[in-house]
Amino acid sequence: MLRALKTAALGMTAQQLNVDVIANNLANVNTTGYKKSKIEFQDLLYETMQAGDRDGRQGHENPTKLQVGLGNKPISTFRSFSEGNIEKTGNPLDLAIDGKGFFQVQMPDGSYAYTRDGSFKVNSEGYMVTNSGLKVYPEISMPEDVSAISISANGLVSVMVNGKNEAEELGQLEMVTFMNPAGLEAKGGNLFVVSEASGEPIYANAGEDGMGLVQQGYLEKSNVDVAQEMIDLIVAQRAYEINSKAVKTADELMAMTNGLKR
Repeated sequence: MLRALKTAALGMTAQQLNVDVIANNLANVNTTGYKKSKIEFQDLLYETMQAGDRDGRQGHENPTKLQVGLGNKPISTFRSFSEGNIEKTGNPLDLAIDGKGFFQVQMPDGSYAYTRDGSFKVNSEGYMVTNSGLKVYPEISMPEDVSAISISANGLVSVMVNGKNEAEELGQLEMVTFMNPAGLEAKGGNLFVVSEASGEPIYANAGEDGMGLVQQGYLEKSNVDVAQEMIDLIVAQRAYEINSKAVKTADELMAMTNGLKR
C-alpha cells in the first residue's frame, strides 16, 4: 500500500507537468510562429515479485512474471514543427516560410538563433531586425528614401528608391534547417538555438534543397489546435483526479490495516 501511495503521487506530478505544458500551448495560441509542445513519459522500473523461470517443484516453466510497476517519469517535451496557418497582413516586411526552414538572426553576443517569426522591422540604422531588435543574418541594410520593398519567393530582397527607375538588390535571405528540429532548445522570444540533439545548421536559399519558399506580406500563426488542447486538458484533469483517488484509497486501506489490532 505504501508502494501505491508513491506510485499515485508520481502520477499526480506527471499530470501536473502535463497541464503546465498544455497551459503554455494555450497561452501562445496567438503567438506568431509558435510551435506546440507535448510532454512525453516513460514507466519506471518494475519490481519482480516472481520470476517466470522453471519451477523446480512443479516441473514446468511459468509463462509470465509477476511484476509491479513503480510509476512514471517525464522524459522529454516534444515540439511539433508542423506548419501553422499562413495569414495575409499586407505588410511588406512580414515574411512567412511556406515549408521547412528558419530565419537566422544574430544575438547581442555574436551567436546565432533561429526563428519562424517573420514579423520584421527596420531599425534606426536601416537594418532589418526582429521585434526584439535582433539583426536578420545575413544583414540587410535599407537605403534612405525607399518607396517599395520586394522580397521574392527565394528570399532575394530588393527595393525601389525615390528618384531611381530600377530596383536595387540589397541581399539574399538565407534559410536554415536541421536534421532534428525537435532537438532545438527554445530560448523564448520566438527563438531557438542549436543543441547537441538538433545537429548543426544546414544552410540553403529558399526553395532550394527542400527549403520552403518565402511569402511576403504573410505571417505564420501558431500551430496550436485549441480544440485538441482542451481535450488533452480534460484528460489530464481526469487522470490527476484518478491518481488522487488512488492516494485516498491507499490511505484508507492502511487505516483499516492499522485498525485490525483493535
